[in-house]
Amino acid sequence: MISVRIRASRTAASLRRAFAAAAISLPLLGAGMAAAGAATPVKLGITPWIGYGPIYVADAKGFFAKQGLDIKLVNFSDPSTIPGAVYSGQVAAATLTYDQVIGTNAKGWNLKVVMPIDYSAGADAMVSTDDITSVSQLKGMKVAYSPLTPSDFLLGYALKQVGLSEKDITTVNVPAEGVPGVMIGGSTKVGVTYEPSVTGILQADGGKKFHVLFSSKQAPGLITDVLVVTPKTISSDPAMITGFIKAFVQGEEYMKSNPDEADAIIGKALGEDVATAKAQLAGVENPTLAEMPTVLAKSDKLPSFWASGPVIGDLLKSEGQITAVPDIADTYDASFVDSLAGVK
Repeated sequence: MISVRIRASRTAASLRRAFAAAAISLPLLGAGMAAAGAATPVKLGITPWIGYGPIYVADAKGFFAKQGLDIKLVNFSDPSTIPGAVYSGQVAAATLTYDQVIGTNAKGWNLKVVMPIDYSAGADAMVSTDDITSVSQLKGMKVAYSPLTPSDFLLGYALKQVGLSEKDITTVNVPAEGVPGVMIGGSTKVGVTYEPSVTGILQADGGKKFHVLFSSKQAPGLITDVLVVTPKTISSDPAMITGFIKAFVQGEEYMKSNPDEADAIIGKALGEDVATAKAQLAGVENPTLAEMPTVLAKSDKLPSFWASGPVIGDLLKSEGQITAVPDIADTYDASFVDSLAGVK
């Protein structure tokens, strides 16, 4: 989703500097907890994000290590470059949003979703000054966002609901974490970004200047983070994929059974205080193992990709980002979550 989705309790500026370097490989929190014997090293292309809480918890508690996996994060400052890193083999797997998968597969890259990670439920948002009360007012206005990211997609979806397109606005191209600066500085009155930047904007000027104009809560299931790999990885290392999903689910369960400790782990991973991390978790939803197969099953109801995929594809096509919508069935491999969830 996603440029670097992170803000420390120090200052937003210091974190932007800290994570500005692209593709810095970092070990997850519990990498030193690897079980006896050689663990399988797995590079995961990622951008720090509250919805990846189960990943941070799973590593901190040694759940990945128990599955024989030595997970290492490769952080990207530009999310649009992550699909290429997976395709080229720079990383073994990656966290993407489903609209990125559709856009990438429209190029013929054939990446496969093997697990849904989270749904954005308000954590991605269009924020504006209080005098703007309708998306329809944006015609002819400047809007700050990062093109070819979920912010771009959410903006396009919101505009389409009122009969507009991105041709009707003036794009101010800035990274997601840079949107608060240009808005608070007065360069634009409207911006599209995600947490923690959304909260940062809303709290500016004593919380009396900006409000959420449109958010992912109004487009449920359209912004979904997923785990992707190549067909080659599916055939050559299925145990890695199964192990990752098992550890992730353990992370989810630990978040529910030990919420205070989990919030502290997630906050530490994202450079946030516990209260901020806890508040941001309300803006995302992690599907349980039992719920994961419904995302990949044929259905005309959200959050199934068969419901969201055509909407996403048509919007990307209308914006000129793709020339044809890929076959939804070719965008995922449901065998791993189906097997683990006991789906026949």
